[in-house]
Amino acid sequence: MARLEVNRSGEMEVFVRVVELGGFSPAARVSRMTPSAVSKLIARLEARLGARLVNRSTRAFQLTPEGCAFYERATCILADIEDAERGAGAGEQPVGRIRLNTSASYATHILAPILFEFLDRYPGVTLDLVQTDMVVDLLTERTDVAVRAGPLRSSTLVARKLGETAMIIAGTPAYLARFGEPKTIEDLERHNRLGFGYVRTVDGWPLQKDGDTIVVPTAGRVQASDGEALRRLALGGSGLARLAAFTVRDDIAAGRLIPVLEDLNPGDLEVFHAIHIGQGGPLPSRVRALLDFLAERGKVSWF
Repeated sequence: MARLEVNRSGEMEVFVRVVELGGFSPAARVSRMTPSAVSKLIARLEARLGARLVNRSTRAFQLTPEGCAFYERATCILADIEDAERGAGAGEQPVGRIRLNTSASYATHILAPILFEFLDRYPGVTLDLVQTDMVVDLLTERTDVAVRAGPLRSSTLVARKLGETAMIIAGTPAYLARFGEPKTIEDLERHNRLGFGYVRTVDGWPLQKDGDTIVVPTAGRVQASDGEALRRLALGGSGLARLAAFTVRDDIAAGRLIPVLEDLNPGDLEVFHAIHIGQGGPLPSRVRALLDFLAERGKVSWF
């Protein structure tokens, strides 16, 4: 009977606020409690669970692995409670803010042309769109959904495949007229090979030579933080770039970019996924709505 007297959802709410606001004091202000009361509540929660959730010090606040796992489940549970209450009086219509992290290329070429459909379909939802090609920690960045390109690492993240794309090395007609069209891997030595300014899973351009795949490092005088910036640089004549086919198909069709070394292209495909935290547990209806929409309308085609 004593177990029923514990306000577990209330404790979860305070704990989630501590995590999302980064400490006891800001969580106390939002919860209208004192910092010491919040600290004692977390201590009681840890004692009941038999696990330390937070490592405390005067200067640092850090979740333990158990704390990260409990946060993930707590947010899902609280969201499910919120959805259940809202559904009883509002027909389960998704409402609230969604934080979506995606690459600039996906945002520009896939998401932007269709986003109005999602907003029209769910007028109670607002979207916070963050663009970066770098992998971010969804928990730290408070991200609901992220669209990722490339292989996924084994983790607690749940993924939904959105398609795949070929990769193409291309340059402008003016650039190729000035520096010559490369026919071999060796010809690339005289070209400005535009690349990314951070380490990637494959840090270079894979090309076929004598039946083997050789990764040619980028050696351009310009580096960029995202694929869309590389596309713009290539369109400006700054060099050659290896780009996702879905981002340059219109440029190639219009003659703005010309593919090169296609006979050496290994035919590798870059896979796109929409990912979120969790292991198949309950999702907020707004997040589930976005995942379903991306799977329906946000597919990436190979070319």
